[in-house]
Amino acid sequence: MPEDARGELQDGRFDFRAQKDGRVVVSWYGRPVTTLAGRDAERFLARVAGLDDHAAQLVMARVTGNFKRGNERGRG
Repeated sequence: MPEDARGELQDGRFDFRAQKDGRVVVSWYGRPVTTLAGRDAERFLARVAGLDDHAAQLVMARVTGNFKRGNERGRG
């Protein structure tokens, strides 16, 4: 698993919410970034189960991929 060399994920910028229909919405500072469904959602939930917050942040950063393109405001 990749390291957070710059300590950028210490503030809990990523969060996720499992929905009733089985999808998982991963958010960045409260804004939805990606939605996982089916096997991807199941795999994600299994990976973050039991992880501490920082390790879960690393997993969420990985599943969101490279979504930042320089047009975010106020964060980051």
